[in-house]
Amino acid sequence: MVERVRGLLRMAEDPAVTDAESQAFTAKAAELMTRHAIAEAEARAERGEEPDAISRMDHTVTGVGGHGKARVKALADIAAAYGCQSAVRGNNSENTDRVIILVGTASALDALRILLPSISMQMEASAKFMSSAHVTDIRELRNYTRSELETERKRYYRSFVRAYGQAVAERIREFRARLQRMASPETGAGGVTDSDGNSSVRGAELVLRDDLQRVNEEFHKQFPQLRKHRPERTHSPAGHRAGYRRGRQAELGLETPVTSGGTSTLAEGE
Repeated sequence: MVERVRGLLRMAEDPAVTDAESQAFTAKAAELMTRHAIAEAEARAERGEEPDAISRMDHTVTGVGGHGKARVKALADIAAAYGCQSAVRGNNSENTDRVIILVGTASALDALRILLPSISMQMEASAKFMSSAHVTDIRELRNYTRSELETERKRYYRSFVRAYGQAVAERIREFRARLQRMASPETGAGGVTDSDGNSSVRGAELVLRDDLQRVNEEFHKQFPQLRKHRPERTHSPAGHRAGYRRGRQAELGLETPVTSGGTSTLAEGE
């Protein structure tokens, strides 16, 4: 399974593929990891084994361009979609690297360890391309100074990255919700029934809900006095719209586009 995921991500990172193809490969890899995690959760419960261990992973986030805070926000949203909680060390406004500390189940962290580099690469490539195009467009509207154009490019880039992460996180939550509904359809709730008609194990939904509670308890044990950092004040409506749309473009797998059915949280005018 891991080799299949890595193969998909190698195709996603191939410069020869289009942006849409690259996102589709990554979406398929994310679906495969999620499907595997849910199947493993059910199998452990069926065998009467202990639930997936709670662990921790440190992930370095670059601050190049002064966009580190936006990148942290995007990746934290994606990690939360996998049921993880996060803290950040060194999350200032400088161009230096910072570390996002993720607490989650071992299987969720395994998925993020494989997926985050590929998702980050696509996010950065899209943000760079779209922000450059945006600056080219507004330069033609009126005589902006070089400083004004650079300020607008940064605002656009950061808003794009934050919205991209939000959209990808939504897509992952939809993966998980749909796969949970599909798990063990013969029992109606993902559970396993014994020969006497009694429910012998919890279904996938209950197993994953228990995982969230255990992750929350462990996170607050490790970080009992966590300070909240200030959100970025810079915002570009155009960058937010573009980032959100790019993050929602990929096909989900199961031959179903992500945009069919589910609702979007992008408010009118944002």
